[in-house]
Amino acid sequence: MPHLVDTWWVRIAANCASLENSREKSLHRFESCTHRMRFKRKILTTASEDRLEKLIQERLKPNANKKAIDKRIWDLFGEEWCVMFSDLSGFSRNVEKFGIIHFLQTIHESERLLIPIIDNHDGILLKTEGDSLLVIFRNVDRAISASIKMQKTLKAYNVDKSPEEKVLLCIGLGYGKILRIGDNDAFGAEVNAASKLGEDTATATEILVTQSVKEKANHLKGVSFHSISEIPPGTKKAYKLVYHP
Repeated sequence: MPHLVDTWWVRIAANCASLENSREKSLHRFESCTHRMRFKRKILTTASEDRLEKLIQERLKPNANKKAIDKRIWDLFGEEWCVMFSDLSGFSRNVEKFGIIHFLQTIHESERLLIPIIDNHDGILLKTEGDSLLVIFRNVDRAISASIKMQKTLKAYNVDKSPEEKVLLCIGLGYGKILRIGDNDAFGAEVNAASKLGEDTATATEILVTQSVKEKANHLKGVSFHSISEIPPGTKKAYKLVYHP
């Protein structure tokens, strides 16, 4: 009988060791795959930037056919996206008043709360600059839904926070054909308009959009658009998106 018990424990130990070894191998394969994906993304982004730089250099040459080169650039990098620029309201003033550690805390909290929402709405975070996010969405309705969810999430988060601890968000949305350079940056009239709306025009909790966003939105329930007087370059009209809290 003792011999059978010993054998039983040996088998359990062997099975556990096998499972642990299998888990480690799976983890190693996942990490290896993730590393390859990051490396591939870096290569693709670098290749895009290199190609654009060469075309720009060609465009700078005397007697260059700029129209033809511009067409090549748009053919290579032109894509239709909904662009989101977000900015934290009163952020610079709070940094000056409460210091750099407060700055880092607010950035951390905003990204912790907002990036999962962006992911869940199929957004692609292209870059972060201080307290600003540049995000692109294929679908305008998904971008609007993400924007509303972001504001509602922060409203709930801020309920029991002191004024200096609150995370107050401004959002600007644009839609149209832009130049997307790898997974790092984007350029275009709608990018500029969204940036202006989100970073300069919108106040805390507001979502401002360009005319093309309003026209592309598929009549979302509980959402309306109110025209605003401050219209940024890159769009003929701009609107405040109003939604049920």
